[in-house]
Amino acid sequence: MTETTALVPLDRVDPAAVEALLDRAFPPGRQARTAYKVRGTVAAIASLCFAALDEDGALLGSIQCWPVALADDAGGVHPMVMVGPVAVAPDHQRDGLGRRLLTHMLAAAAEQGLDRAMMLIGDPEYYGRFFGFTADRTTDWRLPGPVERHRLLARGPDVPACPGMLSAAG
Repeated sequence: MTETTALVPLDRVDPAAVEALLDRAFPPGRQARTAYKVRGTVAAIASLCFAALDEDGALLGSIQCWPVALADDAGGVHPMVMVGPVAVAPDHQRDGLGRRLLTHMLAAAAEQGLDRAMMLIGDPEYYGRFFGFTADRTTDWRLPGPVERHRLLARGPDVPACPGMLSAAG
């Protein structure tokens, strides 16, 4: 990553370029993963989606966020923001671009009051160490597909710690 890498709203980037980046950054079959099932066909939260562009305008990375909710077993509904995917072009991984995208998104979420209940499926060492995500309150959540429990992470004071089903909100 260079100092000329710009973070811009993701809606300024051609959606086909974003899909191509995701194809390069993740293994084949990514659309069948549980995260895709959770968010379903709901639209992303545009104000929390960003792209990293180099000085020539090439897409180096992206982050997307989605409205989801936990429908608890007692009948309550707990809105949350699902973070991800966070994608970085393979030749730019491990240079801090993913961390920069996440930090930028979290600042935007805080400004908009959308950081009180966030969740993701990801590496607990990375997301816990740098961003405070933990699996402490997600133990009893159900998802529409398989998930490694230690990778189901959340952060924020309004994250529910109760049994329920996680799905797209809206």
